[in-house]
Amino acid sequence: MSGKVLIIDDDVRLADMVRTYLAAAGFTVEARQTGQAGVEAVARRGSTFDVADLDGLEVCRRLRAISDVPILMLSARGEDADRIVGLEIGADDYLGKPFNPRELLARLKALLRRRRGEAGGQTLRFGRLEIDPGSRTVRIDDEPTGLTSYQFDLLHILARHAGKALGRERLMDLARGEELDALDRSIDVHISRIRAAIEDDPTRPRRIITVRGAGYLFARAQDQG
Repeated sequence: MSGKVLIIDDDVRLADMVRTYLAAAGFTVEARQTGQAGVEAVARRGSTFDVADLDGLEVCRRLRAISDVPILMLSARGEDADRIVGLEIGADDYLGKPFNPRELLARLKALLRRRRGEAGGQTLRFGRLEIDPGSRTVRIDDEPTGLTSYQFDLLHILARHAGKALGRERLMDLARGEELDALDRSIDVHISRIRAAIEDDPTRPRRIITVRGAGYLFARAQDQG
């Protein structure tokens, strides 16, 4: 698997190590030492990068404002609260430092599989909600929502299994294509963001229902009174 990766990190030694490792795995890699330089690189080239591998919450926020490129955050701040904030502002995945390069590679490959694997699929419609895997867009009443790449994939998986409860671990396995750590609660953060984008009242969801002890269920019928 190949792809274009942009690394944004002021740790030159770490960036060089990651660049060498990913290049050996077939990736084309560019690196920028400052957040501003990284944001400018994406702005100039649009979404030609397949993945942005970066450090910094503000950088993530600015990138998400201009591009839908998948974002994998690398951070020495490994606390749950920091991971949740990163996911809430638009990151698709989060990996704490120090990290195993093999896990980084697995997560990058999973991001690329998700981004490429759904093209050409059948558009799904549930009342006012439309999920188009070809363009990777989600619309409510013909208005586009602002889901990240990972959130789109989670919603698409739930919709393809409409009427069936899926547990957190199963959702993460289906979305990532890898049996990665499913013990954290990041999946709940993503579901919360999806609900905020597609539910009329996220505090009383009617499209993505929590099934206690079983996981999440995508409702087949959603717009009835």
